[in-house]
Amino acid sequence: MRPVSVWQWSPWGLLLFLLYSFCVGSPSPSTAPEKKDGSQGLRFRLAGFPRKPFEGRVEIQRAGEWGTICDDDFTLQAAHVLCRELGFTEATGWTHSAKYGPGTGRIWLDNLSCSGTERSVTECASRGWGNSDCTHDEDAGVICKDERLPGFSDSNVIEVEHHLQVEEVRLRPAVGRGRRPLPVTEGLVEVRLPDGWSQVCDKGWSAHNSHVVCGMLGFPNEKRVNVAFYRQVTKLKVKPKPRVGRGPVKRLLAQRQQHSFGLHGVDCVGTEAHLSLCSLEFYRANDTARCPGGSPAVVSCVPSPLYAAASSGQKKQQSKPQGEARVRLKGGAHPGEGRVEVLKAGTWGTVCDRKWDLQAASVVCRELGFGSAREALSGARMGQGMGAIHLSEVRCSGQEPSLWNCPHKNITAEDCSHSRDAGVRCNLPYTGVETKIRLSGGRSRHEGRVEVQIGGPGSVRWGLICGDDWGTLEAMVACRQLGLGYASHGLQETWYWDSGNVTEVVMSGVRCAGTELSLDQCAHHGTHVTCKRTGTRFTAGVICSETASDLLLHSALVQETAYIEDRPLHMLYCAAEENCLASSARSANWPYGHRRLLRFSSQIHNLGRADFRPKAGRHSWVWHECHGHYHSMDIFTHYDILTPNGTKVAEGHKASFCLEDTECQEDVSKRYECANFGEQGITVGCWDLYRHDIDCQWIDITDVKPGNYILQVVINPNFEVAESDFTNNAMKCNCKYDGHRIWVHNCHIGDAFSEEANQRFERYPGQTSNQII
Repeated sequence: MRPVSVWQWSPWGLLLFLLYSFCVGSPSPSTAPEKKDGSQGLRFRLAGFPRKPFEGRVEIQRAGEWGTICDDDFTLQAAHVLCRELGFTEATGWTHSAKYGPGTGRIWLDNLSCSGTERSVTECASRGWGNSDCTHDEDAGVICKDERLPGFSDSNVIEVEHHLQVEEVRLRPAVGRGRRPLPVTEGLVEVRLPDGWSQVCDKGWSAHNSHVVCGMLGFPNEKRVNVAFYRQVTKLKVKPKPRVGRGPVKRLLAQRQQHSFGLHGVDCVGTEAHLSLCSLEFYRANDTARCPGGSPAVVSCVPSPLYAAASSGQKKQQSKPQGEARVRLKGGAHPGEGRVEVLKAGTWGTVCDRKWDLQAASVVCRELGFGSAREALSGARMGQGMGAIHLSEVRCSGQEPSLWNCPHKNITAEDCSHSRDAGVRCNLPYTGVETKIRLSGGRSRHEGRVEVQIGGPGSVRWGLICGDDWGTLEAMVACRQLGLGYASHGLQETWYWDSGNVTEVVMSGVRCAGTELSLDQCAHHGTHVTCKRTGTRFTAGVICSETASDLLLHSALVQETAYIEDRPLHMLYCAAEENCLASSARSANWPYGHRRLLRFSSQIHNLGRADFRPKAGRHSWVWHECHGHYHSMDIFTHYDILTPNGTKVAEGHKASFCLEDTECQEDVSKRYECANFGEQGITVGCWDLYRHDIDCQWIDITDVKPGNYILQVVINPNFEVAESDFTNNAMKCNCKYDGHRIWVHNCHIGDAFSEEANQRFERYPGQTSNQII
């Protein structure tokens, strides 16, 4: 039975219905939640390579047309909003400069500014839809948290490209079953797809393809390979039974190769940083004829000298570079990463991150002997540099042999700041050195007693390292080998850490330069273990850290403030107490007479990524009555006067009178102050100024004869406190002393312990000895 309608469609009923609708409004046609207005008509997706399902280049479809977002003013707050549009709970990061490859079509949004709480990207401020001055080289991307919004089911699903993508590449040796030296430089190319490892069809395979593969594997270059040999190996159908007396080649060829092709039609330009960026095709599941008439692709890579020694099982040789290096990395916690610095007119400077991309980063990586770039870093991610910024808007094609061959702009300090210093992370060869070392007994995986693996196949065992002479440099190498960054402490006694079942000391006399990739590249006693203090309590230990300080002396200030003072002895009692005068001062006629002092100011900056703190705790600081403060380090700097051949003729040393933040960069606050027994240290982005008019800020040159000399200043000379880079702790200047006046010039940062640096050091014209001509 049909219900009777309340309204009868008479003229009066129709009029009343219209009046009701006008006043109250029409009822909703559905009780389901409405899609928020701001996102209606928009669709979102992640695109680009290489990436995971929850990251990629952000693309928006508006009015039926897909487009991208420019990275100008893009922030993590905008990434939060976009990830929620894509169905994820939040963002964990974002990328710039088309990390996932440049998009196509319109650039829908530019200068996007979000607070992070918006329900839709349309609620964020921007220049307006389709209004942009960017190119697709500036496409923004997001990295979302791999956690979906509950109940998220509308049209804004992640429209990823549903075809497969290459996740990883490796080389598998086609011959030999025994243990092969690492890194593997030649073999069959295999790619890891979601369902496992597959081979690549070699039809149309080119040297450009090999170049890209080698770059991904950490090698700067490729070389030709004997393809006919590999085709003979891989086409064997039957695995013969082993026979006594078989030749080595026949034994190698006797291994049956199971082909599993997953990729074909690879066509790279050669400048790509990842194989996924090349043109390629995947075999479908129902493809029965795969790679007809072809074979698995084979690649042979050329390692840099640093890794060639590792593959041959030899210790690293200090090879001399061909010509002077003009590019270097600083501030990285791991090999192959850091802030990019370039040498121009004898001065090192940084690179501004404007238009910095994977192509430019890859040129840097290959120039330094690594593979292609894994990441192009911006925003001083590897710490801020100091001094000049030499390059900006570097635009590389990827084929250049050096960064200096790329088009770029020379800039001034006003054009860019060190907060935008560019950096790189490079692909490195897999050497397996981290499997030969481990830590035990520590409170976390970053600390513990060092154990190393020794012995060959069938007789591998773990042992401890003698703590004699174990220091910061050795600990640095151990942490690097472990993949744990820097060493904050190198410990000679580890009695407070349980050694477990490992009690044998298998290595002693370890002496490292600090730059080695593994402990077996350092000098040590070999199989003849000699340890002065026996027992597990005196074995080596480390505490590792992902960050470290990095001190740098302002060399120009030394040159500007240097002068000579004849200071009366009666004013030098405190200095004599602290051993800041030459040894001849002991026999002087105190308090009469004077000492001749070379005085100068020193300004020490911390450019690292961690504060510089004294090694000793406050309980062990020493009170000095003369100066009314505590000394937190026994030796903080060495001041030396050297002859041109390196002979020391005068010296001075300065205890850490007071490590504090004298001044800081605009956006950095002071943290350390010595007054009232305060904490001592130098904050990242700050500097400690030692004025020329304080005690011990000098070298006693009373006994120095007139001549040409070198003034050398070394910070943290005993490596008491760990730093990310010790090579920039020394400064040298030319000195000319006529017995009354002194001229100091050409002050520059350099390696104070390098003979090669001494040989390159400036000599005066016509100088044949240490006497003025």
